[in-house]
Amino acid sequence: MSVIDASRMQEIEARYPEVFHRSFRQRYGALMVFIGVLLYSIYAVWFFDLPKVLSEARWERVGIYLSQWISYDVQPEFRISGDKISIKYPRFSVLGDNPNPSWVTTNPDGSMVVSVSGTSRTVEITKTQAILTAHGVTIPIDITGNAPKIVGSQPVPSWMTVYDDNILANMGFAGDVSISTDRVKIRKRFLGWANFVFDTHSPFFDKPASEVVSLIVSGPRLDPDQSNLSLAFDNIWNNGAWQHGDVWTKLFQTIVMAFLGTLLGSLAAFPLAFMAARNITPNRLLNQVLKRSFDFLRSVDMLIWALFLTRAFGPGPLAGSGAIFLTETGTLGKLYSEGLENIDNKPREGVKSTGSPQILVQRYGIVPQIVPVIVSQTLYQWESNVRGATIIGAVGAGGIGLKLWEAMRTNANWANVAYMVLLILIVVFLFDAASNALRSRLMGTRAK
Repeated sequence: MSVIDASRMQEIEARYPEVFHRSFRQRYGALMVFIGVLLYSIYAVWFFDLPKVLSEARWERVGIYLSQWISYDVQPEFRISGDKISIKYPRFSVLGDNPNPSWVTTNPDGSMVVSVSGTSRTVEITKTQAILTAHGVTIPIDITGNAPKIVGSQPVPSWMTVYDDNILANMGFAGDVSISTDRVKIRKRFLGWANFVFDTHSPFFDKPASEVVSLIVSGPRLDPDQSNLSLAFDNIWNNGAWQHGDVWTKLFQTIVMAFLGTLLGSLAAFPLAFMAARNITPNRLLNQVLKRSFDFLRSVDMLIWALFLTRAFGPGPLAGSGAIFLTETGTLGKLYSEGLENIDNKPREGVKSTGSPQILVQRYGIVPQIVPVIVSQTLYQWESNVRGATIIGAVGAGGIGLKLWEAMRTNANWANVAYMVLLILIVVFLFDAASNALRSRLMGTRAK
């Protein structure tokens, strides 16, 4: 075992002062950061009152909304009047004007049986009772008195709730049943999107796909004024339930708004960036005025610009394109000018030494260096503005955003919301792929 004397120890300390003589920040910096993060987390929990928010949140609504994105329901109502049981469907039922579903059967004695989910969950409706079969048990409910009541002394199951004037039975994802003394209302849920291709007013409604194809290819004309192919396209485009024509038109408006606003913003920002760059235009006052203008344009959110412009020009895509234009002028102007200020001056000086005019100095000494930055940032902003145009559409600036907002406000049309969200996602993915391919082609690199 070797022993280091004092002089040798002092020599080592002098050679490596960063190890033996660390500052307070070096010694306790990590601990202070940890304490700061911990204190901030505690403050955030208190400020947002997270325990109360989490305890009072209605988590069951998440499952309800998600199920409504991928399914639809039918709500027949069975009315009992004396010796007669009649069935009524909502006015705009997805089953059409004369529904006769296979899951509703009528017995010889006039009673009706509804299959909510196969044979394991059914409701039999007679003149005096509603007999529920679900979750492995069968429960008869008397509907002859002032209020419905369970027959016998069996306990109320957990999936059934008894109120003063009705009984509600939860059948799970398959639906639910509401029972009162004079009527039984059933909500039966199906997976999928109802009438997505043809609505109930189309002559192709409820026909098998093979029959529809046969009619389009070689069948007799359903409308003497147009071919079956033209009629089928017209029925799909003007589908009253899904409004494909309006949705796709608004989606195209969103794409045009994003493209036009980004294009005009880049065209305006490009020359302004040369005047804002200190190494290109040695005028400090002009540099600062332009840079602060860029800051102002991009600091006001696109949504706020859209609100201003819809007041000035009225609702429509013009206001949306203008909002994107103003925001992109500020954003791209800042990015372009910073890119110009970071160029290598040697190519510029080389072109200038040949006696070339100033315009050629900019063209051959600066532009080749800044093109990769311009292309990359502009394409990214173009892609990003497709999403932004959807948001500003909700305030009346045109595009699919307004239709999306209207569908969400009803709180009963979540399948249409899912349809439009899916279209927006597909457009964003396609624009991302196109942007990467175009960027790699223009910059001479392979797309990742």
